[in-house]
Amino acid sequence: MIQVEHLTKRYGNTLAINDVTFDVKKGEILGFLGPNGAGKTTTMRILSGFIPATDGKARVSGYDVFEQPLEVKRRIGYLPENPPLYQELSVDSFLTFVAQIRGVKSEQISDRLEAVKEQCGLEDMGSRLIKYLSKGYRQRVALAQALIHDPDVLILDEPTVGLDPKQIIEVRELIKRLAGEHTIILSSHILPEVSMTCQRVVIINNGRVVATDTPENLKTTLAGSNQVQIEFRGDMDGVRRALASLGHLKSVRPESTSANAAVLRVEVEPGFDERADMARAVVQSGADLLELKTTGPSLEDIFLKLTTEESGIEA
Repeated sequence: MIQVEHLTKRYGNTLAINDVTFDVKKGEILGFLGPNGAGKTTTMRILSGFIPATDGKARVSGYDVFEQPLEVKRRIGYLPENPPLYQELSVDSFLTFVAQIRGVKSEQISDRLEAVKEQCGLEDMGSRLIKYLSKGYRQRVALAQALIHDPDVLILDEPTVGLDPKQIIEVRELIKRLAGEHTIILSSHILPEVSMTCQRVVIINNGRVVATDTPENLKTTLAGSNQVQIEFRGDMDGVRRALASLGHLKSVRPESTSANAAVLRVEVEPGFDERADMARAVVQSGADLLELKTTGPSLEDIFLKLTTEESGIEA
């Protein structure tokens, strides 16, 4: 649905993005993740036709962004970080206006208006002036304007910025419901938003793509080894001796100890699953096994690793 190849953008001597390449499959939600100033918004603006690229290629629904910009714009709904809402208009008036300039046929505007209001939870807000809406509802209106012409692709730049936790959850669930019917690029630096919403992520840093994969695959790639957390009630030294007799364990280290329970973190060599043997060893040592679970780096760990080192990984 979207192919980006070697995209580069220069502002004078400043290189905003450099040789950016990625793709988005039909119906997928792709998280475009990076710190502030990494090049996320620049890439989104190029894809949506707001600014030209210095070099490279980009295609949306088979149309070249630079050679067929009008065809691309017909197929894209864009939610910028600071959406330009006309505060003095009612929700219905604003969405009708956007539908008209988006080329929606006059006989279809009423149906599209009702459809996007239902999608975005605005059924009772049609007559309200936008300036009197809460931040959360204004963001819903902004998303509705991106959907009004039923585009193939949605480009959402920081869609939950400035929202409170409840509003963030509501907008996140709305975006997830849109997947399948629409291909979505979600640009953000908010890690939980990406991990809870997106099927795949592109991490960009200093204008370059440093990783492209699913969050789970990135965790596996960067972990280097499997980690297992064991919570038990019993003698710490006895449990550690029992675990030390097992093979393929790289390290066993205590994490916490209290009157009620103790926790060990065990690092296992890549490619081996020792959980069953570890569980038996804990029980045979005379301890009560309370919990045994695998752990790994979080998306936050991955993000920090890839955006604070000179080089990253590319899938």
